[in-house]
Order: sequence, then C-alpha cells, then structure tokens
Amino acid sequence: MCLVAVLTACTPASDARRPDTPPADSATSSIREGGAGLPCTPSVTSMPEIPAGYRLVGKDVAVPDRAVLSVQDSGETDRSARLFAKWGLVVRAGAVVDLQVAPRSDGEARIGWGALSPPAATVTVHACAPEGAQAQWRVFVGGTWVARAACVPLVVRSNGHEDRVNLGVGVACDKAAPAEPEPGPE
Repeated sequence: MCLVAVLTACTPASDARRPDTPPADSATSSIREGGAGLPCTPSVTSMPEIPAGYRLVGKDVAVPDRAVLSVQDSGETDRSARLFAKWGLVVRAGAVVDLQVAPRSDGEARIGWGALSPPAATVTVHACAPEGAQAQWRVFVGGTWVARAACVPLVVRSNGHEDRVNLGVGVACDKAAPAEPEPGPE
C-alpha cells in the first residue's frame, strides 16, 4: 500500500499537472553505463520488482493495470492537455525507452515523466543503471494529459522491440470512442 502511495502521490495535490518532484535518489548526477554518457532521467525511487497494480509492457516498462486512470483539470492552455491523469512510469534500471502517443491520437493526448518534463507526444526515459540487486526498477513521476477522457494508445520502444498498450484515461478503453476512426474497406 505504501508503494502505491509513492507512485501516485509524487506531486502536491494543489498542482496535479506538474510532474516535477525532485528525485529522491541520486539519479540526477548519475551517468548511464555503456559509454553514451547521457544523464539519467531523474527517478523518485527504485525497487526490486514491479509493484502490485502494474503490468509489464515488453521487457523494460510497466504501466498501471487499472481499467481507468482518474483525471483532473490540468490548468494547461494546450487543448490536447486539458485533463491530467497522474501515474508513475516504472522502467527497468539501465534501460533507455521511447514512449510515444500513437500517431492517430497524438493530437489528443500528451505524456511526460521526469523532472520538469513538459507534456509531449514522444518521451525518452534513460533509467539509471542498477545500484545493486535491490534496485532493478526505477519509478518516474508524470502521467498522461488528454483533451477529453479517452483510451490512449502508447507505443513503447526499447532494445529494438516495439510494444503497444492502451491506457484508459478518464474512461475504460472498451467504452471509449476512438480518437480517430479506423479506415474502413473501400
């Protein structure tokens, strides 16, 4: 239960749209192993395994398994970021992942994790390398911004693999109208 609180309560209640809580660990100054020298994305905590209430997408990312992520008014002026669903992104330590709102929905939704991350259609997260056997996963503060409650399709790329996941933001995916109709037979 405490872990769920860490994943969902990382920003002040008075500012639900700002996923920029400072890191609770040393991720800010760490450099990714492997020679690229890119700084790690600040994480709020690390953990030995994926927390309860999360599901694995591919091999390196975990997202909430709730049918509906609750939304709040974000205060953003961008119409595609009017509502915000706060949730922690869980990434395998040492992994670099690219997350993208699927192209057909990128005008209706934005995502962002890490310190001072603005809402965007595409985000790259560089999770710091593990600091021992107990830190195999990193947690990042942020979430999803939407124009209206919707089923948001995300594309997750890591280690040459691409996976897709749908997140119900304010509405369950099986109840949501698609952001844009699929092309039909001609």
